[in-house]
Amino acid sequence: MMAESSRPEKQSGFEGSIAGLPLTDVIQLKGHNRFTGAISVEYRQRQGMIFFRDGEIIHAEQEGVVGEQALYEILRWPGGRFAVQPKVTTTGRSIQQSIAYLLLEAHRIIDEENAGLRPKGEGAGAAQRRMSVIAERLLQIAGVGYAVLFKKDGLPVDDEGAEAKALAEKGSELSRLGNRLGDLLGLGGVKSAAVQAKGEQQLLFEAKNHYISIAVNKETSLAQVESDIRATFGSRK
Repeated sequence: MMAESSRPEKQSGFEGSIAGLPLTDVIQLKGHNRFTGAISVEYRQRQGMIFFRDGEIIHAEQEGVVGEQALYEILRWPGGRFAVQPKVTTTGRSIQQSIAYLLLEAHRIIDEENAGLRPKGEGAGAAQRRMSVIAERLLQIAGVGYAVLFKKDGLPVDDEGAEAKALAEKGSELSRLGNRLGDLLGLGGVKSAAVQAKGEQQLLFEAKNHYISIAVNKETSLAQVESDIRATFGSRK
């Protein structure tokens, strides 16, 4: 546990460190290491906890606030102390987003506050993205890193986040390639597709006038996630 940062408090973002690394770097490192446990954070009289399971942030709490809102508030603190606690765990889950999305969103909030586009202290509550019901349900399936429902013109539905736009763009390109191949082979338009590349896995499904693009965690079985998705949504019929 390190001493409180000596940097000016007017700077947004957490500046405390452990073993020479800032908090955000430690969070990313724990994600890569598939860490299970918690990081406790202190800033003056305020305390917070960030919980991990198999390298994913699953829960955060800070003075009665939980979930993404609590995590963003912790990451806004300008300094403090934090410590890794591998023996502290939780059975609850209030966060479904990937670490990459969460850190990107936290930086966006801080940048908007610094630019005067968002009142101080309102970032966390306002930052929680809306997303389609189907995407929310997909995030409940083990191995799904993120999901977005998008129109056939490539525009995401009910999600304006950077991760949603990037995933929709990848899905749109995959659908175009699939449709061209289907035309060449006389098979018609693409109904579903699976892509497995180095460090990246993706699923694509057609849904009436839309597509669903799904990022699958790289260490997860793509076939198993696809099977779980079909079983989950097949049960609705």
